[in-house]
Amino acid sequence: MNSFKKLNAAVVGCSADNVQAQTKFKAKHGLNFPLLADTDFNVIEAYGARRMKSFLGKTFLGIVRTTFWIGADGKVRKVWEKVNAKGHAAEVLAALNDSKT
Repeated sequence: MNSFKKLNAAVVGCSADNVQAQTKFKAKHGLNFPLLADTDFNVIEAYGARRMKSFLGKTFLGIVRTTFWIGADGKVRKVWEKVNAKGHAAEVLAALNDSKT
């Protein structure tokens, strides 16, 4: 997290879970950044992260894990779709560092 702070970058998560569920999730995984409880899907849908998905031959409306890099000007700089949490922070950090050069 300090690496992101050095680049003046804030990390914020968002999910449709309620605050209680998020509190448990943060504790279980040792997260040190805020999570937005978007139980009405306002932010999730605004960013296009709620889409039709399929699993075991069934189609359903679900959330696609996505990362958005939003610049200081409020514009989306980069989007990572279908994110796998393992190693993703390093990938984002590398992109932020590359933008500084």
